[in-house]
Formats: sequence, structure tokens, C-alpha cells
Amino acid sequence: MNPASTAASTTVGSVAHLPADSARCPYLVVRDPDAVRDVLHRPAEFSPANALIAVTPIAGPALRVLQSVRFALPPVLASNDTESHAGIRKVVGSFFTPAKVAAMEPRIRELARQAAAQAAGQLGRSGPVDLVQSVAAFTPAIVMFELLGLPVRDLPALKRWGLDSMELFWGWPDEDRQLELARSAAGFYTWLRELVGESVAAPGRNLFKALHEHGLSTPEICSLGYFLLIAGQETTTQLISTTLFRLLEESGPVTWAEAAAPESSRSMVWHVLSTESSVPTWRRVSAQDATVAGQFIPAGAEILLELTGTHDMPGGQEEDLAPAAGAARRKRPAAYGLVFGSGIHRCLGAKLAELEATVIVQETAAALPRVRLWDHEPEWIRHLSFQAPKTVTVTAGKG
Repeated sequence: MNPASTAASTTVGSVAHLPADSARCPYLVVRDPDAVRDVLHRPAEFSPANALIAVTPIAGPALRVLQSVRFALPPVLASNDTESHAGIRKVVGSFFTPAKVAAMEPRIRELARQAAAQAAGQLGRSGPVDLVQSVAAFTPAIVMFELLGLPVRDLPALKRWGLDSMELFWGWPDEDRQLELARSAAGFYTWLRELVGESVAAPGRNLFKALHEHGLSTPEICSLGYFLLIAGQETTTQLISTTLFRLLEESGPVTWAEAAAPESSRSMVWHVLSTESSVPTWRRVSAQDATVAGQFIPAGAEILLELTGTHDMPGGQEEDLAPAAGAARRKRPAAYGLVFGSGIHRCLGAKLAELEATVIVQETAAALPRVRLWDHEPEWIRHLSFQAPKTVTVTAGKG
């Protein structure tokens, strides 16, 4: 159960105080875009050290499962507030340069077309199709592995591990559910440690080998890889899923038919990124007494930054920041600027995620021109920092 489900938030200036029924949700929620950007650009005062800490403290039985496989997540990239961050980021960033991302477009399109064609065939043969599993799930994972120079394998397991780890670290599981999720995380970590060892010894260049040559230990490489292999593909799957759902629901600025064109597909992706991206919030902790938008924030305060609107906050409230209807479709909405963060910890895969989502949505709309939603009220992933429909089920339409 959401520990703050009965709490009501109040807003003071640009910082919303989110009271909680439990100490598990002690956040100051910063919503104003200028204030959010200010916090992100002051990493010495607002540390990322809490970015990857479990929202719900992990109980003893689950901790013992993790300890049994020597599970460890030392700060390396997203949660690193030391001087080592810049050098590590440079190594990882070398795999996500604009040229390398652009060079992946033909491969992304090839995979997207194959997946969309298979979905169309399945729709014709056996009825309703879930577009999350058929077109959104696996292309981002394949592309990520190929871009990082890692072997493409165990994709169904990776997808399951990613979703379980998101719930373990950003959800509100009870102790029994934590235990299940910890077993999944332990399996993922064991698999990852083996992959790191294999990759360090492999010929050619790959991310894990490059990090090893930079001087990182195996636990440090595993820590970086644990969340990168999730963020590098699962959040893109979720972005695609939400975009497809809103298109089919006809609640965005672009129609399903229009989305078969690249400009309209890109416009719809921008719209979703700006209004309800797969990563609507992120965390920081105040490393010292500080002031944001004229408001005092004490050292140790846990801060939740709202990157985009239209998401369920732990208190149950929503805030819709969608651009007005009729806005220019080829112009990025104003809220777009913070969706991938800002400053020295901005998402390195931003351009890749946007490209993948645009191409996959376009190819899916082109291959399935006459479909309609089968389930208008799917179950959603609703964690502190992640959101998306779990399924986008369609059936053949008329015409």
C-alpha cells in the first residue's frame, strides 16, 4: 500500500510539502521548473546520493537474500557526488555520442518494422495483441546491448528483472513482496556479475571493459550496470507504451493515422515526454542548509523533483502540465526541457530514447493503420519515479 495514500499535500511557493503517514515518504516536492533546474544545477548542495536508495526500506529477510549474492551498489554514476563522477560519465558518454546514436537509426527502424509486422500478423491470426510486449519491449533492449558492445541475450529475463527492480527500489512493496523482488534482484545481480567478468576479458570494445580499464572495480561496474541496463531500455519501453496508449485513446495532439509520419510521431513523443514521461520525478537530498525559491531547506531534507506533469504523487494528487490544445506540433512543449534532468547528471541516453520512441511509434502506426484499443483501462505501473501502462491491447478496427 502507498504509505502516503491518505496524505494531502500543501504547496509553499515552488516547494510542495508532502506529509506522510510513514517516515518512508519524507519528501519535499519541488514542482516549479525553475526551482527544479536550480536544484539540479547545485549538486554540491543537493546531492544525488539518495537517487538509487530504496523508497521503502528493505526488510531483514529481503536484505539477507541480497547479501547472499554479495549485492552491492556503491555510488558510481547517477548517485555519485564525488570527483570521480566526471571521468566515469565521460567513459559511459563515449558510447552515447550523437554520431553513434544517429548511426543506430537504420537498425532501430529494422527492428521496429519486424516487430510491427509480427504484431500485424498476430492480430490477423489470433485477435487482440498487446503492443507493449509485441513492439515496445524488446527493440530498446537489443539496441542498448548492441550500442554498449555487449552480447544480446536473456531478453525476457532482463525485462522481468528490470520491472522487479523498479518496484523494489521505487515502489512500496510489503515484506512478502520485497522478498520475491529481492530474489529477482539477486538473480539479476548474479547474471550481471558474470556478464561483467566475461565482458572485461572479451576482445574488442564494450562498456564494461572500458570501465574496467578506467579503474573501476567489479562491484562498481556491477553497480553502474545494474541500473544502466534497466534505465537504458525499460524506461524507453515505458515511454513508447504511454505514447501508443495516448494515441489510441485519442487524447493527444496527434491522431493514430498521423503518427505514421515521422514529424507527427516525433511531436507525439515530445508531448508525452512533456506531460507524463516514464520518469516523472527524481530525488535529491540536501547536503547542507540551503534555500530554493526563497524557501529554507534544512540539511538532510529528502527532495522529490517533478520533471514532468500528469502523474500520481504518493499523496494521490495529480497535476496536469499538458500544453494547450492546438499548440504547434513541430515545436517542443516548454515542459520538455527537464524531462531528462539537467546539469552534470542529465540522462546520457536522452537522444537515443527519443529516437527509439519516435521510430517505433511511427512504424507501429504505419503497420497497423486500422486498430482500436481493446482495453481502455489497463493496469499501470505507478512507482515513485516510474509510470506507464502495463499493457496496450488492441484489436482490429473497422475499415
